[in-house]
Order: sequence, then structure tokens, then C-alpha cells
Amino acid sequence: MGWDDQSDTDKKKRQNPWGSSGKQNNEPIRGPWGSQGSGGGRRGSGGGSQGEPPDLDEVIRKARENFGQIVPEGFGGGRVILIALVILVIGWLATGVFIVQPGEQGVIQRFGQWSRTQTQSGLGYHLPVPIETVTIVNVQELRRLSIGYSEAPVQFRGRESTGVKRDVPEESLMLTSDRNIVDIDLVVLWNIRSAEDFLFNIEYQEATIKKVAESAIREVVGQNDMFPIITRARDEIAARAKEILQKNLDDYNSGVNVSQVLIEKAEVHPEVQNAFQDVQSAKQDAEDTQNQARAYREDILPKARGQAIQMVQQAEGYKQSAIARAKGDADRFNSVLGAYRTGEDVTKKRIYLETMEQVFLNANKIILDQKQGGQGVVPYLPLNELNKKPQ
Repeated sequence: MGWDDQSDTDKKKRQNPWGSSGKQNNEPIRGPWGSQGSGGGRRGSGGGSQGEPPDLDEVIRKARENFGQIVPEGFGGGRVILIALVILVIGWLATGVFIVQPGEQGVIQRFGQWSRTQTQSGLGYHLPVPIETVTIVNVQELRRLSIGYSEAPVQFRGRESTGVKRDVPEESLMLTSDRNIVDIDLVVLWNIRSAEDFLFNIEYQEATIKKVAESAIREVVGQNDMFPIITRARDEIAARAKEILQKNLDDYNSGVNVSQVLIEKAEVHPEVQNAFQDVQSAKQDAEDTQNQARAYREDILPKARGQAIQMVQQAEGYKQSAIARAKGDADRFNSVLGAYRTGEDVTKKRIYLETMEQVFLNANKIILDQKQGGQGVVPYLPLNELNKKPQ
């Protein structure tokens, strides 16, 4: 018999799912376990005496019979409920299936506490909500963080593009070691190294990374002069800031890896630009003067060194010559002295002759030896003229 073919009596009975027809005929409404719905607290006759709990098998049997009056014939009654419950349970369990894409990690929490992390890509499973939940984190995405300026996205023809940069002075202005103010724009490129550390060890992750990066760059700028920062030392400043930033984030167990730190702009503050130009011009003039002095020094010092070396060598040569001459004179005197001691008469005569030879060498004298039978000097012979050497 179908649902629509049942008699009015059955329809009236179905008005109360627990088998009674309401308050007709002054009968009390009974609950599903045979007790009165609103009576004076008396228990029904569902298998137990007054004041005692009903028999469990009888309660289940009556519940099935009463529920069967609601469900149309041909639907199997409790079987439908069981199937529905099974479908609901299967659907609830299926909500725990998740997919981890390449470059992602799935962080699973059990009742809010970290349980495990799935690092392998593919299908994963966690117990359904509210027992366990999963958070998918992209750990390979290179994220960008700017310090000193901000960029607002602009919609252009339905596409989002990079907006105009807006300077943020409270971030970009920094004090150097020589008490100058430099305007720096910085970009930090970073990614996630450990998903669970990133999610649970630090709060407001991007804001924390930005504050730590700003602190690191201010520390490095405060240890250097302004001129190298705005000219040749940008790479060294960025590398040192990256080192300090990574160390601080590791101390926090943040799970963040700093890939690169880039200094996009480093220049003098506009309000002191003119004064800075004057200072730089004075420094350039000083450097030119110093370069000229160095060139003059490099030119004159080698010459002076050469002259000094030459004088030293000449003095050394004179010293060696004087020493050798003195030694020679001493040796000659010693040899003469030795010869004198061996033959004093001969030596005296030789010395006398040598001395007289030196004395008369330049004397204008004529000596005549008359012991050889000579007749003397011819009175008119010009002897003096004969001694003169021809010009």
C-alpha cells in the first residue's frame, strides 16, 4: 500500500510519530518510550513496572514500529536511516582528503596543536574537522618586501599593474656614522624554509620580517660613512644587512630564508643636497691637491735617493782608495826600513842620491866634472841656452 492510499485513520495516527493521535478521546500523549508526554511523571507500561526503567529491547522494538509509521512502506525504514548515516559519515571522512602541490607543504593541526607536516607533494589525509585541520603553505614562492617606499597596485584596462612609488620617510631616512642622513630604498626577497616554524613561532610574519630587516639595515648604515654608501659600497652594505637579518630571523626560529637584499636607491637627503655638493667639491679639491703633492713626491724622492746612493758609493770608493794608499805607503816604508837595516851605508847613499836627484831635477845648474881632465868652461859658449828645451 502506498503513502496516498492509506486510510484517514492511518493518517490520523501518523499525526503523532509515537503512535498516539494527540489529545483525542482525552488520551494522554505518550513519548517514544511509552511514557506520558505531559502527565504527572508516571512511566508507561513499555515493559517495566511503575517507577522502574523500561526494558531496552522493548523500547527499541516500539521505536522501530513508531518510526515505521512515519516512513512510507517500501522504503525499508531503519535501513534508509542507516544508509543515510553511512553516507554522512563517509562524506565527513572524505573532507579530510587534501592535495599538496609541488613547492607546498601541508601543516596539520590536531585540536589546534601542530601534529605533523607533509612535505611530499600529492594526496594527503587528515582526520576531519573539528579533530584535525590542514594549512597549505607555499614554501618555494619568492616573496618581496620593500623598505623605504610603498607601491599601490593600479588597475589599467582590467589588469593590475605596479603603481607609482610613494616614499616612506620614516623608513627610508637613516643616520650614518659621520652624522649624515641618507635616503635608502631597500628590497628583501625571501621564502619560507619551515612551514610549521613560520606559522607558529612568529606572529604577523611579514610585519615582523620588515621590522627586523629595517633594524638590520639601520645597524649597517650606522657603522659606515655616507659617501661609500651612496657610491661604491652598496653591495657590501646589502650583503652585511642580509647576514644580520638572516641571523636574527634564525634566532627567532621563524622558518624564513632570506634570498637576497637589494639597495634600489641610496642618495643624500634632498634638504641637504646643496650643502653636500659643496662639501664634495671641497673634498675633490683636497684630493686634487693631495694627488699633485703625491706626484711631486714620487718625482723628487727617487732622484734624492739616487743622489744619496751615489754620494755613499763615492765616499765608499774614496775610503777604499785612501785605505789602500795608506797601506801601500806603510808597506813601502816598511820595505825601505828593512833594507836600511840590512845595509845602512848603501841605503844612506841611495837615499842621498835620490834626494839630490829630486832637488836638482828642476834647478837651473850646470855641473862640470874637472876630475876627468877637462879644460874648464869656454868663456863664450852659451851654456845656459843649450839647457833650454825647444819650444
